[in-house]
Amino acid sequence: MIKKSSLIKGLILVVFTALLSLDIQAQQDPQFTHYMYNTMSVNPAYAGQRRVLSATALYRTQWVGLDGAPKTVTFGIHSPLRNEKIGIGLNIVSDQIGPAEETSIDANLSYSLPVNDKDLKLSFGVKGGIHILDTDWSKGRYQDTDPLFQENVNLISPTIGAGLYLHSEKGYLGVSVPNIISTEHYDDFEESIATERLHYFLIGGYVFNVSDNTKLKPAFLVKGVSGAPIIADLSVNALFNEKFTLGLAYRWDDAVSGLIGFQVSPEIFLGYSYDATTTGLNNYNSGSHEIMLRFELQEIAKILSPRFF
Repeated sequence: MIKKSSLIKGLILVVFTALLSLDIQAQQDPQFTHYMYNTMSVNPAYAGQRRVLSATALYRTQWVGLDGAPKTVTFGIHSPLRNEKIGIGLNIVSDQIGPAEETSIDANLSYSLPVNDKDLKLSFGVKGGIHILDTDWSKGRYQDTDPLFQENVNLISPTIGAGLYLHSEKGYLGVSVPNIISTEHYDDFEESIATERLHYFLIGGYVFNVSDNTKLKPAFLVKGVSGAPIIADLSVNALFNEKFTLGLAYRWDDAVSGLIGFQVSPEIFLGYSYDATTTGLNNYNSGSHEIMLRFELQEIAKILSPRFF
């Protein structure tokens, strides 16, 4: 008989190993070192999966010291409904880079079905909302002097996305398309407005019990878009005594990161990460910083210890 959660464990190991053999490069896109704690922003099917009312706030300042570098703020809140088959959530992302500010506001809905008689479930998720683009071309200098690109822009576009999320108490594997509608966004490389293509996300992780007091979770996030290189994030986090977290991460051909976190109380988790740039940009910035805060109403939980994902 197949052991509980062995399906997810096998899939995670296969994908994780395959990533190590890929020739992957980086592209500019809102990104998070704490992606493993910010899953709903990647996949709407994650809504409600922590089985409590959970709210996460994150602030990222990238490439500190580089003029016009990205600064990103996210806030997400989600909860299961009474039968725990349905999850609902709200996610807000505000990304500032150069002369542009982009804000996404999305409502998320998930529905979960059991896959076996153990704890393996498959969740289906959809999201819908708006994307707002504002530009102020008076900020900074630009290569393109065409008057068309010097007029300030204010655009509001609808967003619709979907995802699948296979999960158990030990592991998870999800695939999603965050927006199937073409929207306008700011291209930092071209320093102009461009139409964003479909993005595809693959996320996964598995928790290994190393000892009674130590858990180890390797995880990955892969982002792909037609016509551009793939982005891959790989990470390993260790949880000690259900309180203290230490981790290392690598964003392919872009940065290496250190993560630290502490379960301040049953309701509050605080995390910090630092990215050291591995590209030529390392001569022009002092790295990237990320701070996250998660608050949960643990009194309504049906679990005895903090979830690792």
